[in-house]
Amino acid sequence: MKLRKSFSNNVRKYRIEQNLSQEELADKAGLHRTYIGSVERGERNITIDAMEKICLALEMSIIELFKKV
Repeated sequence: MKLRKSFSNNVRKYRIEQNLSQEELADKAGLHRTYIGSVERGERNITIDAMEKICLALEMSIIELFKKV
């Protein structure tokens, strides 16, 4: 659960830093807006494929998104 929380907190942090709405990030990642919201709240046990899409959309490495905030 700690990894999921780190990932979800970092997705939100970097999305906001890049001035992206959840909808904009979802569009860039090819995912649904409600899915991004549930990822950011730590409600999803997401797949590696979805993680990769989010990383590419944020132009971040997966390692960066797992670092503790």
